[in-house]
Amino acid sequence: MSEDTVSKHAMRAVTISEFGGAEVLTVGEVVRPEPLPTEVLVRVHAAGINPVDWKTREGQGMAGLQTLPLILGWDVSGVVEEVGFGVTTLKVGDEVYGMPWFPRAAGGYAEYVTAPARQWARKPATLDHVHAAAVPLAALTAWQTVVDTAHVQAGQRVLITAAAGGVGHFAVQFARHLGAHVIATASEARHPWLKELGADETIDYTTTRFEDVTKDVDVVIDLVGDAHDNTSTRSLKVLRPDALLVAVPAGVSPELAQAAEAAGVRVTPYLVEPDGPALTTIAGLIDAGEVAVEVEETFPLEQVGTAHAHVEAGRTRGKVVLTVTD
Repeated sequence: MSEDTVSKHAMRAVTISEFGGAEVLTVGEVVRPEPLPTEVLVRVHAAGINPVDWKTREGQGMAGLQTLPLILGWDVSGVVEEVGFGVTTLKVGDEVYGMPWFPRAAGGYAEYVTAPARQWARKPATLDHVHAAAVPLAALTAWQTVVDTAHVQAGQRVLITAAAGGVGHFAVQFARHLGAHVIATASEARHPWLKELGADETIDYTTTRFEDVTKDVDVVIDLVGDAHDNTSTRSLKVLRPDALLVAVPAGVSPELAQAAEAAGVRVTPYLVEPDGPALTTIAGLIDAGEVAVEVEETFPLEQVGTAHAHVEAGRTRGKVVLTVTD
């Protein structure tokens, strides 16, 4: 095989061959994937980073579903490079974004990704690739919890914990778009921004326990979990009878389920799924100016370890994104 052929079929990617700290992230060359029938090959311009990425890297998160060596990353924005047999919804040159394959490996920290065409959507026309890459996993999590799981209605009171993060800042906007009264927890410095996004009330979790200052809530979207100060269990105290807690990060333990039953409220776990049609709807809201996308910082692919450390600190406003190709 000639050097040109090898180059054509190789790509830069971040791989891990063992679970551990940021030091296990290695940038190097791997074989470029090829699209199967119904799949497209996307040249990645930017890749979003989510908490599930570093948790999986450490051997938690979705690690139990992966095979090593592994290319992390589920958030992608890029351009269709090739289409497999049978694809009719996309063509070469289309600018797309998506969260393919989750919870199986998608390989987003790489120059190319393949996935079924219908797990992608055309990226918002008003966003560059960096901002588009910040959307899929976080926005789909927010959309599927607020819209598909909780069925939030106009006039309902919705409490969103960790509201300034990736998922949280979308959940605030989607709940507001549906006409809900939005109560958001975040550090005080984030409050003016969250009110701009549509929060009606803000609570500084560093100084105030939300159950002491709010009640009669119809839906809690908990993005923190019981591992941090029993946030899910404490959420039960603010819910109306038969109201709903959506426990996102850690699911529903037997203890939490028992506590919810005793309190006369409902609780459900949740895990995000690929959803091209929902991403099309979300793109429409973004292009209409109804939803804003916050990117706190970008890092080149070679600085992926630093980017992981930034997200792992748990104080990100919106999202952190890796730039892959110009």
